[in-house]
Amino acid sequence: MFIEKIKRVFSNLTFQVLFAITAGIIVGIMFPSQAIDCKVISDTFFKVVKMLIPLIVFFSVVNGIGSIGSLKKLGSLGAKSLLYFEIVTTLALVIGLILANVIEPGKGVDFSAVTTGGTAQLSAASTDSFKWSEFIQHLIPGNAVKAFAEGDVVQVLIFAILFGMGLTMMEKEGELLITVFDKILHVLFNILSMLMKFAPIAAFAAMAFAIGQFGLKSLIPMGKVMLTFYGTAFLFITFILGSIAWYTGFNIFKFIVYIKDELLIVLGTCSSETVLNRIMKKLENAGCKSSLVRFVVPTGYSFNLDGSTIYLSVGCIFLAQAYQVPLSWEQQVTIIFILMFTSKGAAAVHGSAIVILASTLSAMKIIPVEGVAILFGVDRFMSEVRATTNLIGNGVATLFIAKTEKELDVEQMKKVINGEG
Repeated sequence: MFIEKIKRVFSNLTFQVLFAITAGIIVGIMFPSQAIDCKVISDTFFKVVKMLIPLIVFFSVVNGIGSIGSLKKLGSLGAKSLLYFEIVTTLALVIGLILANVIEPGKGVDFSAVTTGGTAQLSAASTDSFKWSEFIQHLIPGNAVKAFAEGDVVQVLIFAILFGMGLTMMEKEGELLITVFDKILHVLFNILSMLMKFAPIAAFAAMAFAIGQFGLKSLIPMGKVMLTFYGTAFLFITFILGSIAWYTGFNIFKFIVYIKDELLIVLGTCSSETVLNRIMKKLENAGCKSSLVRFVVPTGYSFNLDGSTIYLSVGCIFLAQAYQVPLSWEQQVTIIFILMFTSKGAAAVHGSAIVILASTLSAMKIIPVEGVAILFGVDRFMSEVRATTNLIGNGVATLFIAKTEKELDVEQMKKVINGEG
C-alpha cells in the first residue's frame, strides 16, 4: 500500500515538475559552468514543440471555424473575442503603468551593478522605429508555406481564419475535410502529449541554465522591478480576471488549482505553447463547446497576452525612472496606445516581449533603447510569470466568451472547477 502511494506521488506531473525545478536551481547554484550546458536540452525540447505549434494552431482554428457552421456566427464570435482581448489587455497595460508609477521600481537603480548581455538580439529592434504600415503588412503572409516554415504564429492564424471561412462557405461539402482535419489534430495532440513526458527534464534544464548563467546575485539590484511585475500580475489575476471569473460563475483561485499541472509546466519551461493542447482539453472538459475552444484559445495565444502587456508597461516606466526621464501623462497615454498594437506582435517575434519592448521604445524616441539590455539578466525570471499569466488569462477569456455565446455548460463548469454538485 505504501509503495503504491509512493509510485503515485512520483508519477504525478505536479511532483515531477516541482522536483525538476528545485533540482535545476540546486544544480545552477552548485555547478554553474556545467548548468549552462543544460541549455541545449531545453532548447531542443522547445524546438520540437515549436515545430508542432503552427500546425496545431492551423488545424485547431480551421476545425473550430468549420464546426461553427455559419459565417454570421463566426463574425459575432470573432468580433466579441477581439473586443474582449483589446479591453482586457489595455486594462493590463493601465494597471502596469499605474503601479510602476506608484512603486517607482527604477528609482535609485545603479546600472553598473546590473549584469547585461544579449544586446546583439536588440540591434535590429533598436535601429528601426515602429511603423504602422509594416506592422499591418506583417499580419498578412506573403507566402503561406513560408509562414509555416518560419513558425510565424500570427501569420498562420490569419491564413487559418481565411481557410476556415472558405471551408464554412462549402457547407455540407466541407464536412469531410473537417473530419479529416479533426483526425490530423488528434495525431498532433498525441505527439505533443508524448513530448510532455519530457517536460520535467526541460524544466530542470531551463532552470539550471538560468541560475548558472545569471546567478542569484543578478536578481538583487533588479529585485524591485521583479517584485513590481510579480505584484502587478498577482493583482491583475486576483481583481480583473477574478471579477470576470466571478461574472462567469467560477472562482479564479479554484480555476488556477484546476489547471495547476499546466501552470507548473509553463512555470518550468517559460512557454505557454507547451500546454496548448492540454489547456484546450481542460476547457472542453469544463463545459466549453469544442469549436469555440479551438477558435478562441489559439487566437488568444496571439492577441490576448495579459502577462506580456503588464511586463511591457512596467518595463517602460522602470527604464524611464532609471534614466531619470520624466514622462507626462500625455506621453504615458502614448505608451498605452503604442503598446496596444505592438504587444499583439509578441507571439510572432523571436525573443518575444523584450524585443517588443525595444521596438516600442524606438517608436517613442524618449527613453534610451539600450537600457533594455539591463533587463536581460532577469528577463528569464520574469518570463515565467509572463507565461503563466498569459495562460490563466486565455483560460478565463475562453470561459467568459463561451458563456456570452451560450456555448458553455455552466453546471458542468461549476462541477469541474468549483467542485459543486
